[in-house]
Amino acid sequence: MSIADSTADLLLVISLSVSGALLLVVAWLALRLHRLSKATKGALRDGENADVFEALAELRDGQGQLRDDLGVVHGNTEHLRGLLKGATSRLSIVRYDAFEDMGGGLSFSAAILNEKGSGIVLTAINGRQETRAYAKPVVEGDSEFSLSAEESTAIKQAMQGVLTTGAATDDPERRRRRRAS
Repeated sequence: MSIADSTADLLLVISLSVSGALLLVVAWLALRLHRLSKATKGALRDGENADVFEALAELRDGQGQLRDDLGVVHGNTEHLRGLLKGATSRLSIVRYDAFEDMGGGLSFSAAILNEKGSGIVLTAINGRQETRAYAKPVVEGDSEFSLSAEESTAIKQAMQGVLTTGAATDDPERRRRRRAS
């Protein structure tokens, strides 16, 4: 069985056309691959010979290092939180007139406490001839020693985070006497 010359010629033209089209597709794909390879190398390591798998391995290693670093930062943060719990962070000063015949609010009670409400309350009572000072320990907002109203107010305000230097009581008669003296 022989193929006619015209059929053979037709098959030759078709195969050459298909081969030419495939050659154009291969050339186009090679050009695209070259551009993609060039862009990948530029993005990965500034032009060094690298591939995507090496870059992914580096990213994985970097991610592990970041996790380790984050663990260290977390540990340091917890350590600092522990230190801050014992640090003085709450303060309140209550000024008042300890004696009716003395004005100016020169007596005061100051509460100096940490986050848990422990610390000291200092009281200075100013008189005409002398000043007396008292320091009382405070544990969780209370003291084993009896507290004056001003000391209790200073502790309460410090626990609430209120810094004030005002009078312990808002007594209009006391304010009038203070202005008159």
